[in-house]
Amino acid sequence: MAASLAGAGAGASPVFDAARARLQDAETVKALSDEGRVLYQRDRIKLAGYQYCGQAVALAERGEFRLSIQAASKALIIGQREGNDNLVASAKRDLAISYSYAGDLDHADQYARDALASGGVGTPAIAGPALKTLGDVAARRGRPADAIAHYLQAASAASAKFRPLVDIALANAYVQDGQLAQARTLYARLGAPDAVMAMPFKRGLARLRLAEGDYPGALALFTEVVDSAAGSDLSYHRLWGQAGRGEVLARIGDRAGARLAYRDAVRTSETIRSRFRSEEFKAGLFGDVQQVFDRAIALSMAEGDSAGAFALSEQSRARALLDLVRERVAMPAGAARTSPLSAAQVRAALREGEAIVAFHTLDDALIAWVVRPSGIDGYRIARTRKEVAQDVDALRQAILERRPAARALGARLYATLLAPLALVPGETLLLVPHEALHYLPFQALRTDAGYLVQLHPLAFAPSAGLALELARRSAGRHVPLAAFGNPGLDARMALPGAEREVQRIVALFTGATVFTQAAATPSQFRASVQSAGILHVAAHAEVDLVDPLQSRILLAPEGDDPGLLAARDIHGLAMDQVALVTLSACESGLGRIARGDEVLGFTRAFLSAGVASLLVSLWPVEDDSTALLMTTLYGELARGAPSAQAMQSAQLAVLAQAGYAEPYFWAAFNLVGDWRMQLAGGGAP
Repeated sequence: MAASLAGAGAGASPVFDAARARLQDAETVKALSDEGRVLYQRDRIKLAGYQYCGQAVALAERGEFRLSIQAASKALIIGQREGNDNLVASAKRDLAISYSYAGDLDHADQYARDALASGGVGTPAIAGPALKTLGDVAARRGRPADAIAHYLQAASAASAKFRPLVDIALANAYVQDGQLAQARTLYARLGAPDAVMAMPFKRGLARLRLAEGDYPGALALFTEVVDSAAGSDLSYHRLWGQAGRGEVLARIGDRAGARLAYRDAVRTSETIRSRFRSEEFKAGLFGDVQQVFDRAIALSMAEGDSAGAFALSEQSRARALLDLVRERVAMPAGAARTSPLSAAQVRAALREGEAIVAFHTLDDALIAWVVRPSGIDGYRIARTRKEVAQDVDALRQAILERRPAARALGARLYATLLAPLALVPGETLLLVPHEALHYLPFQALRTDAGYLVQLHPLAFAPSAGLALELARRSAGRHVPLAAFGNPGLDARMALPGAEREVQRIVALFTGATVFTQAAATPSQFRASVQSAGILHVAAHAEVDLVDPLQSRILLAPEGDDPGLLAARDIHGLAMDQVALVTLSACESGLGRIARGDEVLGFTRAFLSAGVASLLVSLWPVEDDSTALLMTTLYGELARGAPSAQAMQSAQLAVLAQAGYAEPYFWAAFNLVGDWRMQLAGGGAP
């Protein structure tokens, strides 16, 4: 079973480096030209090349990154066919912009340079945006000197209309680089900005004053932004004005005032949904909203308010402003859109013997909470965001390469992450990871007493509130089971092991149905959603990190339908009666991380459609060990075991099998969502 990861998402950690390297060709000019050729042929109404360019920009500004790339690909193929160098350069400029917005900085840099090399240097409409994109990439990579050089070139090449965006970006880069005199001179030259750029201008000037140590002046300007923000971007500018006030107050030692300012910013952020329509977003200048939550959480922990810090972390996960999914897809009735819960509400919903272990990664530390019915404890772990990502990547690579070092690395990570938390052996743990920890196989962490999965039943969730909502809504769900395996693709893509897997599983349930080969179609999957309580899919999956909604499961083609079941399609299904979806496909649990929220991809798609729980994988899985894990899991579920305990039994069964003791064979799958799920009456024949 194979998975594809195309592109790189915002916030992607080193964990993805090896997987991305396998598939870099997916975003090359040749691949995009081939895709553009096919898509252009399918268009019933064909546009002119420059119209596709306009479409690409509009889609990027709406956050439809993969669709934007597809539109630019159509412009690219038309330009190549016509021998129109200007259109080719324009298409590559738009590809650069789309990849930049999507956070794929490597390809943004590549296509911006390609646009200039394709003849765009002498055309302001191409050279200005392309050079500015290069500057944005450098700034976001922490290389302000390089950003300044690109912005200076962009300012010389840009049109008069585009230049103010470049100038403010340049001023911000000067501040980032510590060249405060140059920033001051540039702001003096810019003078009074027009209405569109007034708020970005004031905020940039406030940041300059903050860097110069003029705290009263910076505070006054940030306050002016808060009080005078107007227009369609009112909440956006007010948010950053409030966050700026918080930073100034923290600098002058007014921790209580800073905490209030950041809480004001958090409340304002609730009025902003996932789309950013401001000019700053279009120019690549927008800040990461998650930093507001991070600073509020850090201040709350410093004040000893663990419960308040936990609530803020939950709020950032539940209403993440960079989550591209919630607002771009109509949510079906009953879909999982929950308001953040307070720590007291979370405690009240837990049962004895259950504990939530939640993490939040900051730049300079890792925050952890353990929530039980009896109370909440908060911990500050001295491990930076970068160090956590490196630790996770090291363990994953050791597991994938089946090196003995995996045991020592697992023990070290347990000592770092979990040993300080005073966990009680035997209690069921609901783990709420953050950022790189989403890719960590927690079950493979070790103590002297054994692996974590030998000590605790485990489940995972994007947020505590979402998991509790799923558990509440899933009570009384029933079988039957519908299984899909080895869809009818070409011989190169055949999965005979998957077909054997589903045949073994359906034998464990009464009334189960199985769809293999040509019968395993998307239409049959959609039909099964209406009647099945469990859906098992053993097939290839492709995870798209540029636009998670384009991630897809490869089922059997039918007619003109190529058989691709996209995450976008899954969002539109009403799956409230489905207790469990198992994606027995390689790396189905991976996706792009939105800072402060969960992995975007299949996990988000199925939970948003109303599914109570998911079984997803973290790396390419092995057929025989997966078959043993799945048959054990479903056997336990059929006998009425709660899902977390059934998953523990399944992983332990593989671990105990000769030749399968290494985590590579048993630790790939995570149970996500309702950890209490039981099949009403069991399902055994």
